[in-house]
Amino acid sequence: MDRREFLCSSTAAFSLGLLAGRSTLFGQGASIRPSVSKTAPPPPSQMPAPATAFKALRRNVGVFTGRGGTIGCLASPGALVVVDTQFPDTAALCLGGLPGRNGRILDAVLNTHHHADHTGGNGVFQPVTRMIVAHRNVPKLQRSAAERTGDVARQVYADRLFTDAWRCEVGDEVVSARHFGPAHTGGDAVIFFERANIVHMGDLVFNRLYPFTDRPSGCSVRGWIKVLEAVIREYPADAIYLYGHGKQAHGITGPRGDLLVMRDYLGALLAHVEREIKAGKSRAEIIQMENLPGFPDFHAPRPNRLDINLGAAYDELAVQT
Repeated sequence: MDRREFLCSSTAAFSLGLLAGRSTLFGQGASIRPSVSKTAPPPPSQMPAPATAFKALRRNVGVFTGRGGTIGCLASPGALVVVDTQFPDTAALCLGGLPGRNGRILDAVLNTHHHADHTGGNGVFQPVTRMIVAHRNVPKLQRSAAERTGDVARQVYADRLFTDAWRCEVGDEVVSARHFGPAHTGGDAVIFFERANIVHMGDLVFNRLYPFTDRPSGCSVRGWIKVLEAVIREYPADAIYLYGHGKQAHGITGPRGDLLVMRDYLGALLAHVEREIKAGKSRAEIIQMENLPGFPDFHAPRPNRLDINLGAAYDELAVQT
């Protein structure tokens, strides 16, 4: 790298910073309109112009919302980093409005996982970033998903891959990524802005929404519970957590307690399906449930992805028995 303050490493361990401060470049008070869709969008000609917003959090780190998974941004005089890229149209709006960029090259773009609403804008950022970083499983999962949808030609893949952990000093911030094992997919990464004390969870947290359980891409409900518990142990209790998606009433940022809610939902999902299997019910019968009792904040009319969650839990338990 040609900047003396930009030092990166890919390792199995790293330190966790705890400092926090004020944001100086992000505009304050922007509204948030989280996106909850996990399906491919209609053609651009059929889409209304997306509502987008930047919102400051602290110490030059903030979020961009548009259409797709929440984008995390570090924009300071000495560093530009983006986490996830949504789709090409909103990626262009994010890049064009990135606070304080003024034509500068980005130091890094990170993908928390391979889904199209988190990597679809990679091609917009690639020409103006030094590297795209992801867990080493992400490119192959991204390609496999694109083959299923016939969209291989438009894929842009991460070019800096890691197995367990990756860490960068950039400007006056340290950005790190860790993979804790299969969870939402087989290639999830947790991104930590260490000095700002902000943790981007990607789709490891759907805040009070039934999540997308992508079994073909390595989703493990039991693994997901373990990953959330590892994050709760290893990251600061007072961090701000960012989520890939969230119900509007609960938002896409919050405290560590939101991770416990997500963990408890997944545990209840497994326990419910296990009881139903023991009661002799078939997979087709089990997935008919409209809403899971005990989690009213998640409730929504069908289709609401609970059937996909129940099916994933059934398939996982069936393999283990």
